[in-house]
Amino acid sequence: MQYLGLAYYNPEKFAALSPADMQALASQCPALDERMRATGKVRVVGSLAEPGRWVTLRPRGGKPQVTDGPFAEAKEMVGGLFIIEAADRDEAARLAAMHPAAQLGEAVGWAVELIPMDFYLQG
Repeated sequence: MQYLGLAYYNPEKFAALSPADMQALASQCPALDERMRATGKVRVVGSLAEPGRWVTLRPRGGKPQVTDGPFAEAKEMVGGLFIIEAADRDEAARLAAMHPAAQLGEAVGWAVELIPMDFYLQG
């Protein structure tokens, strides 16, 4: 089964980090990312652009209307995602626990949400 992992952060807390604290946090991520990838269970990993660069499409009058960014009033934003292959929820949780957002960044609201999914490739 495949699982979607959404890595969350709190933009206000993240913006309040000093450059030195930001670098200290970011410098720990590559080793954790590599450990997760080394399992051979990671299918996709990505960081998301800042919300100011996002667009939202909503149906309006039978046509998609494109507007700037998300409009959700939330304390947390999705900052990254990954897709892993796991035999069950327990294995998925063990794999997701290797992601930097599950181990670091408590002060900036990092967290991982893990969602079972059906994944279809088109083509």
